[in-house]
Amino acid sequence: MSQVKQPRLHPRWIDSHAYGIVKALQKKDFETYLVGGCVRDLLLGIIPKDFDIATTAHPDEVKGIIYKSYVIGKRFRLVLVKREEQQFEVATFRKDLKTFEGSDEDLPTGDNLFGTAEEDANRRDFTINALFYDPIKNELLDYPGGLTDLKSGWIRMIGDPTERLIEDPIRILRALRLAHKIGFSIEPSLKAAMKQQSLTLATAALPRKREEFLKLLRLSDPALAFMEAFDLDILKFASPTRATVFENDTSSEIFLRYLQGTHDKVLDKSSPVELFGVLILAYLRAKLMGDPSQPLKAKDLHFNNPLLTLMKDELGIFKYEQSQIIKAIQLQ
Repeated sequence: MSQVKQPRLHPRWIDSHAYGIVKALQKKDFETYLVGGCVRDLLLGIIPKDFDIATTAHPDEVKGIIYKSYVIGKRFRLVLVKREEQQFEVATFRKDLKTFEGSDEDLPTGDNLFGTAEEDANRRDFTINALFYDPIKNELLDYPGGLTDLKSGWIRMIGDPTERLIEDPIRILRALRLAHKIGFSIEPSLKAAMKQQSLTLATAALPRKREEFLKLLRLSDPALAFMEAFDLDILKFASPTRATVFENDTSSEIFLRYLQGTHDKVLDKSSPVELFGVLILAYLRAKLMGDPSQPLKAKDLHFNNPLLTLMKDELGIFKYEQSQIIKAIQLQ
């Protein structure tokens, strides 16, 4: 572990409510830090959108100290703290079940096996997401070497990449998204494992794939991310219908150009209908390979098998969202 005092980040960007939660828990002698993406972004000079907190305090203890806090979840119990329009997640340090040395009957339910800061860091996905920052002391804890990877521009998995992707195939999409979000490169052994394990995305939970696709569509240039997803065989298993547009140079060019062109006009990037709408429109334009200046015909918008499969089975678009998307496309 490396400990950095006075790290170079932007303390003025730390949310005052998050700071207050950390301070309140520390006053009760609980080891508490800001953790994850917010620390990474602060070090990269990016204003964080969310602030997550990790602590030695158990959920019920957090609830007893922090006002307007609620224990949520069964498999993974954590505390949700509400402040004005914001929400903050406070999680207790956890350890990997594989490191548990007690008897089977002593095993806690789900993922509620509490541990130390180091154990918690080592069970996270990427090194740059496992940095802990104490805003009170202005100290940074780095257990897996995330600072080195931040400086080198690498997305590196903690532990063996193949094993970690088998544990959770959604990490494949997360690695891809994170690389394109912050402009980093995927470390070679992780990239090889992503390609090797891409077929596991075919059976990954659809609601989780939906959320990752929406996050990919919120990137500044999702077209580049989807192109790399095709090159790594990720798209072939995560969304095989959409992958077909990359099998032809013409349809590929139309899809990428149309996706980026319409994506730039999205007004509300929190709206799944708007985000999925530009993706479906780009897909239809690419498959038809006609003049993009011409309006789509009614027959092009019928819920044919490939379109329905893409929306319902691959992207997880809800039925009411499907209807809104088709109506919006008809107005183009």
